[in-house]
Amino acid sequence: MKAITPEMEYLSTRQSAKILQVSLGTVQKMVELGELIAWKTRGGHRRILASSLEQQLQRRKRAMRQKTTQNCVAMGIFRRSENGQELLESIADWQLKVDMEMAVDSLEGLMKAVSIAPDLIFLDALIPPVEQVHLIHYLSKNKDTQRIPILVDEGFIKLHPGVVALADENSGSNHPFSESIQKELENGLIEQNPLIIGYPATNPESAESWPYGSRHELLEPLFLEALARKCA
Repeated sequence: MKAITPEMEYLSTRQSAKILQVSLGTVQKMVELGELIAWKTRGGHRRILASSLEQQLQRRKRAMRQKTTQNCVAMGIFRRSENGQELLESIADWQLKVDMEMAVDSLEGLMKAVSIAPDLIFLDALIPPVEQVHLIHYLSKNKDTQRIPILVDEGFIKLHPGVVALADENSGSNHPFSESIQKELENGLIEQNPLIIGYPATNPESAESWPYGSRHELLEPLFLEALARKCA
């Protein structure tokens, strides 16, 4: 299999087929389905973006890994890297074996989620509510991620009915809601979505009944519940 190098910004359909070890027709279909990013030259020749080919190769590696191991593959989107590191340290003591990929930026998280196609997606509670709504919207719409369970903070689930009003009041918001997202919220984008799973709220009032250090321990059964819902 020919390796993709940084100098190869785009490739021909034939080159792409050789790298993926598929037929020309399969590459063309992948382009039509949006699985590969491509455009046509003035002469009518199709060119495939090398980075989208790399994503396909990584997805294959991940799929093969899932077939040969029982590890859960999770994708975590965090506001701060130290939050992700704390969760990684706790996961190491779980009976459930988890391979956690992390992102500290929403856009990076969305791109990785599409590329990796994890078993579940974890949204850090420190991500602003409006941003979480947008993440859930795009993850629910993309064909590669729409059937992946998403773990969100219980406090966010309770808060979200007021998120739209909050966004309207903050006219300087960098994440304004479109009419389509507002409609989805009204139709149960979050509270009626069986793939949205709440984890223990991070606000102090909800955390009084259990020690702070045990927060991540309570996530293991929720990870198992997410895996069960994905297979349902």
